[in-house]
Amino acid sequence: MFLTISTRGDAAHPATDLGYLLHKHPGKAQTFSTSHGTAHVFYPRADDAVCTAALLLEVDAVALVRKGKGRGRGGAPDAALAQYVNDRPYAASSLLAVALSGVFSSALRGVCAARPERAAAPLPLRVEVPALPARGGPDLVRKLFEPLGWTVSAEPVALDAEFPEWGDSRYVRLALESEALTLAEALRHLYVLLPVLDDAKHYWVAPDEVDKLLRAGEGWLPTHPEQKLITSRYLSRRWSLTRQAMERLELVRLAEADDSEVETIDNAVPEDTGAETEEKPAPLAVLRREAILAALREAGAARVLDLGCGQGELVRELLRDTRFTEILGVDVSVRALAIASRRLGLDRMGERQAARVRLVQGSLAYTDRRLKGYDAAVLSEVIEHLDLPRLPALEYAVFGHARPRTVVVTTPNVEYNVRWETLAAGHARHGDHRFEWTREEFRSWAAAVAGRHGYEVRLVPVGPDDPEVGPPTQMAVFHLGTENAGTARKTDGAQKEAEAA
Repeated sequence: MFLTISTRGDAAHPATDLGYLLHKHPGKAQTFSTSHGTAHVFYPRADDAVCTAALLLEVDAVALVRKGKGRGRGGAPDAALAQYVNDRPYAASSLLAVALSGVFSSALRGVCAARPERAAAPLPLRVEVPALPARGGPDLVRKLFEPLGWTVSAEPVALDAEFPEWGDSRYVRLALESEALTLAEALRHLYVLLPVLDDAKHYWVAPDEVDKLLRAGEGWLPTHPEQKLITSRYLSRRWSLTRQAMERLELVRLAEADDSEVETIDNAVPEDTGAETEEKPAPLAVLRREAILAALREAGAARVLDLGCGQGELVRELLRDTRFTEILGVDVSVRALAIASRRLGLDRMGERQAARVRLVQGSLAYTDRRLKGYDAAVLSEVIEHLDLPRLPALEYAVFGHARPRTVVVTTPNVEYNVRWETLAAGHARHGDHRFEWTREEFRSWAAAVAGRHGYEVRLVPVGPDDPEVGPPTQMAVFHLGTENAGTARKTDGAQKEAEAA
């Protein structure tokens, strides 16, 4: 990644004052360690007339993947390769913004003891970024920078100069010029808008990112015509953080309009009241169990398999509803089954209630006669714990051999992971997840399974259905077709007769 900042000067005000403002000597090439690579600062030109400072960031793409564990983005080979073969070492992004804030931290704050008058005064500035990802194209680049006083040149980069018919890439060559901005203002604009144009953050977006945005946006973001887009993209579209930032920006705008302090505007509720005024949403695990139970009731299931029952949370809910007359919990972990038994209180349960439930050890990668003859089977947050090559074995054991009339499968939607404020970027939701699928990947898998085994399938969102990234959990409800269901009942009846004989 490469960025240059240039200014002009004369004998009275030499351009080399830029070195004082950036706190980097023009006669030296300096190197700095960052969290994602090595930053180099040097001056291609430094004289009284023109001074150009360059920031070159060498990104360690392999280390970047390892820090994010490289998981949680599906198991397809092309997805795995894309983690290593990408534009991160070459195109300006949030990584360059982080380097800007680290290497030029004093300049960002407008601090310069040696040349305070120059730090506070507008400078003739030119900023160039040879490769800038711009999701929204040159038009969006102009919409973001022009209201801030920049003259913008955003030249699209062709996908391949040898094949112009292929069109333009999503990258632009950016050149910004201004005579009306201080260096600190220019750096703050770049710090916010580079990741906004890339529309991606390559590090964990924590709640303190709101404070960083408001500090860097002081004086310009509250009145920017694209304020909402900037805020949403900078905070990786995390709706709660975006809402918080927008509310605080509105307070700043109102305070400026009223020529008062923010604290005098935002005084309707005393601090630290200890009172909760907003109802907390139901946990996703609760919403998931409710959706599963609704699907089982709709299917008229009475005898239910909980495959991968874990510590028995779903089994407990099934026992509370008397319409479920027989429940079989299966898990490969003996320890999980022991915990489930203890939590369910099987040893203290009444005879009639105890007759409704059994917990058994078993592997879903193998066929098991004990699983045949049930109305429904549930695989709740199970498939993602298997290595992808073993998934066909589970598929056959459940859909091909056990063949319950209804199968309910839930799994995380990896697209929704960007909405989890406590989930580091690039991480899966659980350390044992071997993969997490997009909505399209899950839809394709479910359709293929249904087609191979004579089921019909419908997809049901679980949790808040985000218009951009979908729901946090995706659920597939499989039903045997009428002809296949009849065949399955005959087969089950013949097996029971043979077992009785």
